[in-house]
Amino acid sequence: MQSLDLDVLGDARDWANAGHRVSLLTVIATFGSAPRPIGSMLAIRDDGRVSGSVSGGCVEDDLILRATRGEYLAKPQRLTYGVSKDEATRFGLPCGGTLELVCEPLLETGWIDELLTRCMAHQRVTRLLDMHSGAVSLSAAERDDELNFDGATLHSVFGPRWRLLIIGAGQLSQILAGMAAPLGYAVFICDPRDTYADAWDAALGTYLPGMPDDVVREMNCDAHTAIAAVTHDPKLDDMALLEALRSSAFYVGALGSRANQAKRRERLALFDLSPQQIARLHGPIGLHIGSRTPAEIAVSILAEITKVKNGC
Repeated sequence: MQSLDLDVLGDARDWANAGHRVSLLTVIATFGSAPRPIGSMLAIRDDGRVSGSVSGGCVEDDLILRATRGEYLAKPQRLTYGVSKDEATRFGLPCGGTLELVCEPLLETGWIDELLTRCMAHQRVTRLLDMHSGAVSLSAAERDDELNFDGATLHSVFGPRWRLLIIGAGQLSQILAGMAAPLGYAVFICDPRDTYADAWDAALGTYLPGMPDDVVREMNCDAHTAIAAVTHDPKLDDMALLEALRSSAFYVGALGSRANQAKRRERLALFDLSPQQIARLHGPIGLHIGSRTPAEIAVSILAEITKVKNGC
């Protein structure tokens, strides 16, 4: 499940509540090269407006045309694109790929409200869709649960939105926050310095008052959380790192040169952190791409976070 799919569900709910007919589509299988991963979602409104993507544009036009014509039935159905080489070419599917989808009418929206509420509470949720009746039910998902389709039921897994906690509210943080949002991250900022707090643009992310170590603890940083300490002030960055490296955050990084990082690791070792916890620190932060400007550094940080998140 991608964080942006939660936005798709939110849009679909709002459209249906406003009186529109809405179709939801979910990628259930791909063969060959696929532009979008399994579980990706697309919502189509009866007037052709869309939210999300299931193929990066390859088959969306055909799906929109069929939806606006009212071709979809009153219950879920399975759709396949690219069965033949000619069809794969027609729809622009790369490498002769095949794309399988489940299309369902959005009959009621109460389950979306519950699912989004549970995800906001950082819970993993399984959605069960009955292909015969269109009925939807929700249950708690285990950590290793994945999308599964057996022809009769579709099990989709939704999880908490990915979070990025940035320590420091300077220029780099502003650029980093602006780039992180399109990647699906809910962005949070912590900087106890009043001058930075007063200048922060609330549109870039949620400002959390308090000292960095307290904020990290209070956020309950889990496996859907990345932490980037970029104040370049050891008094602030190290405070955050002491708690971040003890947490379940999937990524912890800190700005600074190799020499500064070596000194930082020596300082961290003076506290009750294990060598394994200290080894989790990504520093110097970001992939090495020869970055110099704040924007280039932000790109390198997000690239490294993405690499770790995707298990590469």
